Amino acid sequence: MTIGTPPSSQAYGEPWYWDNRYANESAPFDWYQKYPSLTPLIRHYVPLRHHRVLVVGCGNSVFSEEMVNDGYGDVVNVDISSVVIDAMQFKYSNWQQLKYIKLDVRDMSPFQSGSFDAVIDKGTLDSILCGNNSRQNAAQMLDEIWRVLKDKGVYILITYGAPVYRPALLKESCVWSIKLHVIAKFGPEGSSEQQARELKNPIPLDESGSSVEDVLGKNPDVHYIYVCTKVRKSSTQNLQCG
Repeated sequence: MTIGTPPSSQAYGEPWYWDNRYANESAPFDWYQKYPSLTPLIRHYVPLRHHRVLVVGCGNSVFSEEMVNDGYGDVVNVDISSVVIDAMQFKYSNWQQLKYIKLDVRDMSPFQSGSFDAVIDKGTLDSILCGNNSRQNAAQMLDEIWRVLKDKGVYILITYGAPVYRPALLKESCVWSIKLHVIAKFGPEGSSEQQARELKNPIPLDESGSSVEDVLGKNPDVHYIYVCTKVRKSSTQNLQCG
């Protein structure tokens, strides 16, 4: 298991695992956090409801449905499992605001560069880090996310990955401006006004990630949310990310 990934990861990094799981478990399931808990942050970083949003590793979550109910008008969902994509295409066949596409996040060539204003990832990067060739696969995924985002678009990553691990991975090949937020793993669904303010308030993040411990203490029971804004590469930087 890769350092910084959740325990009991099983075969989360393998496509066959997800086909088997969705074939046997059809009830909707949201990984890590549900939309009501994240609403203040999503609205903060994706303020315009006409913005085009990509949800990677969508599974059978109702997250995107709730985004549409909140006013977002163009939410594209991708997953590597044909089983779950078939089910979701059938379920939402009458929802013009939702699209479901079978796609491997390591190769999103059907999407043009600069196609999306925001990408949302609840556990997909974590799952890839559980599989074989995890580092290479994660780098390919991040390259593709950076490519399909518009300049100054945001990649909102909800993860178990602590600041001593995750930012370094994010910056290995792509140029991001990164802000860190945290949310309790098992907090109440929805957000009070105070909770919404706290969620939108970034945590100080230094190069090593060690500054977070000063604020949260050791081993906090939280999910980390990295809001990564795409930064245009200068001519002196390599062109690995598009």
